[in-house]
Amino acid sequence: MARGQQKIQAQQKNAAKQAALKKGKGADQKKAAQAALTHQCPVCKTKMPDPKTFKQHFESKHPKSPLPDELKDI
Repeated sequence: MARGQQKIQAQQKNAAKQAALKKGKGADQKKAAQAALTHQCPVCKTKMPDPKTFKQHFESKHPKSPLPDELKDI
């Protein structure tokens, strides 16, 4: 009956290990994604990762608004 107890302990240890991996992995990806979004549209407050995407967004979504100074040289 010794193997039965070892099996239960191994399952509990594995479940705890998997939960820790799952918890840690999701939080890191979310933080990294938020850190990558550096540019914010002044009109709709949408965040974008790079100036090229920001300029494309601004030209397509807000064509009547004047282009911000930070996008004029791109």
